Order: sequence, then structure tokens, then C-alpha cells
Amino acid sequence: MASPPNPPPLFRLFRPAGRTLRLWLLAMLVGVLAATATVLLRAAARGVEWLATGHTGGLVDAALSLPPWQRVLVGCVGGLLAGAVLALGNAWARRGPAGDKHLDYIDAARHSRVDLNDRTTHTRTLSALLSVGTGASIGREGPMVQMAAWLAARLARALPLSDQERTTLLVCGIAAGIGAVYHAPVAGVVFVLELALGFWVPHAVAPVLIASATANALIYWLVQPLPLYAVPRLDMLPTSLGAALLAGLVFGAVGWALLVLLERVRQVFGRIASPVARLGLGGLCTGLLSALVPQVWGNGYSVVSSVLQGQVLWQTLALVLAAKVLATALSSGSGAIGGVFTPSLLVGAASGSVLAQLALLALPAAWVGDAKVMAVVGMAAVLAAVTHAPLMAVVMVMEMTQAFQLTLPTMLACGVAYAVSTQFGGRPLYGNPIEAHR
Repeated sequence: MASPPNPPPLFRLFRPAGRTLRLWLLAMLVGVLAATATVLLRAAARGVEWLATGHTGGLVDAALSLPPWQRVLVGCVGGLLAGAVLALGNAWARRGPAGDKHLDYIDAARHSRVDLNDRTTHTRTLSALLSVGTGASIGREGPMVQMAAWLAARLARALPLSDQERTTLLVCGIAAGIGAVYHAPVAGVVFVLELALGFWVPHAVAPVLIASATANALIYWLVQPLPLYAVPRLDMLPTSLGAALLAGLVFGAVGWALLVLLERVRQVFGRIASPVARLGLGGLCTGLLSALVPQVWGNGYSVVSSVLQGQVLWQTLALVLAAKVLATALSSGSGAIGGVFTPSLLVGAASGSVLAQLALLALPAAWVGDAKVMAVVGMAAVLAAVTHAPLMAVVMVMEMTQAFQLTLPTMLACGVAYAVSTQFGGRPLYGNPIEAHR
């Protein structure tokens, strides 16, 4: 009996090795889509900022260029418009096949789903652009990652793939989006494994690495070949490890307090049914706060950059820190679409710098060291406390700052801050990945 002929080369792609290669190529495509979405949404956010303020150099600079009454007006009008988009968009979504139920990319990954709602994703992205561009104290990065995940999910649904391959492409989109917006490709991978999936998934590791690397290569070559935060050369003192351990207790408490405040403010605003009224009130409150402290506008990038350059005294920084925490709670609690991830970095950097500067008033500089060191450590430690993902926090901040010489004190502070935050209780920003898989 004659042996069957070899299948044509095209059909060999469906053999195991061929399917693996195809998945890797699709992961590269997802990386390209994530980088493209990041660049386009950044440009769109700058466009909204220009329309609202006539300025495109950063939201804090824009706020400083406006008189106080105009900051209040911009914040209030921006909140009303963002709320109107949500109200109209949700009504539009209810007429669609999936209704107005929004599936977050984290929940989708944890439950192996790729049916992200098209209409709610677009609605929330547009609402986020309006909120972010008019000074809401939230991060613009969350909607960018959501869009990267949505593009990956759409690609996965359009192709003849297995359920496992589709979920893998979704997490590729998440990793590529995180890596692209924060210039942290390894952190994007760790984010997926520690938060989105909650465990090590061998079949997903290679595609996720490929997607994140591809997205970051495009960002690096085409947009900005620099780390997100420029940090001068910082040296670790013999006392840095002990200081990091003690400071970790403070950072853990700060992170836990931020989580509690966010939840309490959400409960208060949750009594207002109308998204227009809710976001309008949140925008008004944030605008009033910005009339006194303009540094509360935006995700806090420029403030963190100034702190890491050692340009802010503790008295000013303490005021900005308190105002930023309150503004973030008001913006996020009112329902503005955006992340708290990046504002948490400001809270950590400011807390660390204030703590170190106060310590320098009472202790020798040889014991305390440079306040900028504690600012970097604080960024990671507070992030670990609010996400309950200490490994991701360490990798993320080291990549964003390129201050790898501070890895050891950062690890210690993150471990302590994570332990303190979890002992106090409170729901982390992204929920519990282990509970999601039970």
C-alpha cells in the first residue's frame, strides 16, 4: 500500500512546530499593534490637552500656565464631557450584541476569555482621553493597555486558533501594552505572569516575551530611546538596606491607606447614578483642588521626574503629595476612566523623598544617604503595596529608572511593604489572581 503523499507546505503550518511558529509571528504582530495603539493614543491625549488648554508640553505645565478659575472650568467641563460620552456610549452599547457589560482585560485573561466588548472599549477609551486631557488625576496608560489587549483579542477571534492560543494572544497584548507605555518590556511580561494569569504558564512565556520585546523595540527606535524617568547616578550606602527595611513599613502603610481611600470615595460617588453628574462633580472637585495645587493635574510624570532630580523640598512635596492623593481619589472614585498605577508611583516617590529629607534633619547624611535613593525605592514599594505584586514592582521601577544598582534595597522595601499591605487587608488594584482561578 502506497504511503500518503506529503501535505503541501501551507498545511504544515498546522503541525505542532508550525503552529508554534505561527503563534510567535502573531505575537510579533500583536507587539506592533500595541506600539501603534500607544503612539496614537498618546497623540490623541496631547490633542485633547491642546484643545482644552492651548498647551501640549505636559499637564502640570499646562495647569501652571492657566489662571486658577480656568483650571476649575477645564476640570469641570472635562468631567461633564467624559461623563456624557460614557452615558451615550453605554446606551449605544446596550443596543449591541454584547450589551453594556464591560470586560476588563485582567478579568478576561484570568478567565481565559477574549470576548472583550467592542463598544464599551471604544466608549471608555474616548471618555478616558477627555478626562486625561482635561486634568483628571489619573493615568493615561490604563486605556492604552486596554486598547492593546482589545486589538489582540480581536485578532485572536478573527483567526482559526484554539482557545489556549487565543488566550495567549490576549496576554501578549497586555504584556506588550504594559511594556510599551512604561518602557519596561520585562515588567510587562512579569505583570502578565504575576497579575493577569497569577501563575507560570510555560506555553505562554515565549509569545509574551516576543510581543513585549517587539512593542518596545518599536517604541525605542521610533519614539523615545530613553528610560521613562531620567535618574542621576545614585550610590547605595552600607546603611541603605536597613533604611529600606524600615521605610518599607511606612510605604506599606501608605499603599494600604491609598487603597482604602480609593474604595471609600468610590462608595460615596457610587450614590450618584448619572455618569454625567458623577464625573462632572469629580472634575469640579479636582479642578478646585488644582486651583490651589496645580501639580495634581495628570498622572504625575513631571512631578516624579522633578523628585528624582532632587529639585523639590520636603515642605512643597508634602503639600503636593497630600493634594495628589486626594485628587486621585476624587478622579478615580467619581468613575473617570484611567489608571491609578502611575499616580501610585508619584505617591511612592514623594513619600520616599519626604521621609528621607525629614530623616536628614535629625540624622547624619552618612546614615540616611541621598533622598533620591529613597524616592526610587518608594516608587516600587508603594506600587507593590497597592498591586500586591512585589516582583512586578521591583522589575518595573528598575526598568523605568535604569537604577539597577538599587535593586537590593528596592527588593527589601517591596517585600516589607507587600507584607504590611496584605496584613492590613484591602482589595488590591487588580484584585487577587489566585481567587480568580479557584
